[in-house]
Amino acid sequence: MLLRTVVRDCLYVNWALNADSLPPLPAPLRPELHAWNGGEVVFASALLFRQDGLHLPAVPLVRLSYPQFHLRLYVLDEEGVPAVYFQSLLMPRWVVPSARMLAEQPARAGRFDYPRLTGAGADEAWRWSVRRRCELRVKAEPASPTVGHGPSLGSWERLTSLLGRRRRGYYVAPGGLRRVEATLTPQGVWPLRAEVEEAALLSSCLPLGGEPWPATHSAWLCPEMAAVFELGAAPRELGAARAPVAADPATFGCSRRDLRSAA
Repeated sequence: MLLRTVVRDCLYVNWALNADSLPPLPAPLRPELHAWNGGEVVFASALLFRQDGLHLPAVPLVRLSYPQFHLRLYVLDEEGVPAVYFQSLLMPRWVVPSARMLAEQPARAGRFDYPRLTGAGADEAWRWSVRRRCELRVKAEPASPTVGHGPSLGSWERLTSLLGRRRRGYYVAPGGLRRVEATLTPQGVWPLRAEVEEAALLSSCLPLGGEPWPATHSAWLCPEMAAVFELGAAPRELGAARAPVAADPATFGCSRRDLRSAA
């Protein structure tokens, strides 16, 4: 089953988290580790975006548009392919039943206040807010490419590719671990300076063993990204297919065979 959509105004906020502070991942996933300051870190990203015109190609007139929040960790799967693990998926309450029943996504309801950046000035600050009992609130503005807390991972172009263009994603469904693959076509990336004004939602979605979330590593905005998702099966069933894989998306982190993530 294929799904098509356009991801708009996708804010990426990234952190380098102490690997020892993270809870275990579902097998067969393992964290993608990076050496830094004598220890090891794992990258995590919050994606705040609007999904525009999600539809089945066979039924092009039935389309859904709504905001989403994803919190994801960067992992390696059983084939050693770089992927993302969806720690949390929030969407409007009216979408949650369909996401759970049709795609078996672990979707939960959230409330969103996202800016509309079409026609926005290039020198103004924008604010994003998403709530589920507690809140994540981010202020961001255009800036030169910069890296904060954590390793650089090379050039800015390499960083945005490594974290922003992965094609495989995984999440836990009622029947076990499921895989998402997506083909994404981003239309440019804007480097941002991001300030997390309220971070309680992050700790609620992913506790770090009593440690506070660190300062941000990097942030950018992808104004528009065409996406094609294919719904698939469990990782063991998919392993035999071995479709070609590139680096990730916006979910989905995010090409091909299990999506159950309408990102």
